[in-house]
Amino acid sequence: MELPRRRLLVVSEELDEAELAALKFLSLEHVPMRRLEAIQEPKAFFEVLQEKDMIEAGSLAFLKELLYRVGRIDLLEAQLGSSREEMERELQIPGRAKVSPYRYLLFQLSEDITEYELKSFKFLLGKELPKCRLNPKTTMLDVFIEMEKKGILGEDNLSTLKSLCAEINIILLKRIEEYELNLFAALRRVFSKLHFTIAEYKDLTAEEIRKIVNIYRCEDHKDKDCFVCCILSHGKKGIVYGVDGQEVPIQELTTSFTGQNCHSLAGKPKVFFVQACQGDACQKGVTIETDSGEQDSSVETDAGFQLDCIPAEADFLLGMATLQDYVSYRSPRQGTWYIQALCQHLEYSCPRGEDILTILTAVNQEVSRKSCEPNAEKQMPQPSFTLRKKLIFPVN
Repeated sequence: MELPRRRLLVVSEELDEAELAALKFLSLEHVPMRRLEAIQEPKAFFEVLQEKDMIEAGSLAFLKELLYRVGRIDLLEAQLGSSREEMERELQIPGRAKVSPYRYLLFQLSEDITEYELKSFKFLLGKELPKCRLNPKTTMLDVFIEMEKKGILGEDNLSTLKSLCAEINIILLKRIEEYELNLFAALRRVFSKLHFTIAEYKDLTAEEIRKIVNIYRCEDHKDKDCFVCCILSHGKKGIVYGVDGQEVPIQELTTSFTGQNCHSLAGKPKVFFVQACQGDACQKGVTIETDSGEQDSSVETDAGFQLDCIPAEADFLLGMATLQDYVSYRSPRQGTWYIQALCQHLEYSCPRGEDILTILTAVNQEVSRKSCEPNAEKQMPQPSFTLRKKLIFPVN
């Protein structure tokens, strides 16, 4: 089906300079900054989106999301046949939202910042950013872009922005903290729905991590069906760090719960999700031809089974945010790419009876599609397992 170019032309004619700037900013995860900086009119912007296959025949999903994000509901309804309510439903489905929560947060902050506060940001950043970039025409979105270029702002680096907001407007700071807390709460919300008993520990030293693990190793889990441990930290190959910078081998954590070391979990699934870098290398993308293969969605229940003798290392699942030797992308309190995708897909797919490996395959697909500018770095999660049957998390 030929793309309705007339509709794009009408939309482009309705957008003003500030709205174009907002659309460009919200697209930075998908279009290189150097391409966007040269664009001066909406038509050229749409052409670039078409080149990047973000707008293609029969699919205007990304454009619909952009118009929804910038509040042009009139164009969304009149030209693209959608509505605010439809977009709200669509963007709840895992993988549908293409604008990252981080970038949308920055856009929302830019909308709330007054002219006086903008001048304060420019003044306080006078030593950090080139003066030529802080002229009277510089908008807050421009300031954010320059901060990203200088490496003082990013999904994993909100500290400078928070410090500035603390000086300029405490309400802006609370918005950022709310964003961080909402991300952190995602794991609690999801696993509460899955009927897990939740315990949360923050800012642990390496020795404290070992003590907590030992407490759960020694507990009696005979009335439980599954054990899940989520670790959000910094790390390198095969290890995670405590807040004191000391190392804890991931294998040490998992082997604490083998059948030999934790008898009451023998024969039951032990699941570990680790959000941490596993090295300093950055992953690059390669171009492939897409296919339309479908995944097997058949499931089997896996709880309460009894065997006389099984390997001590059986029934483990380790979900790593990234491959060994590579970095992962995260925000200060919560893994963004991996943990966010994990929570969304668990929340969406568990009620549909999908098993955990099918869910993690979908998480792999979503995270692998993301890119981190300016060099289009990628991230590839890695699940490994010794599960003996398909594992599902019942919701009811």
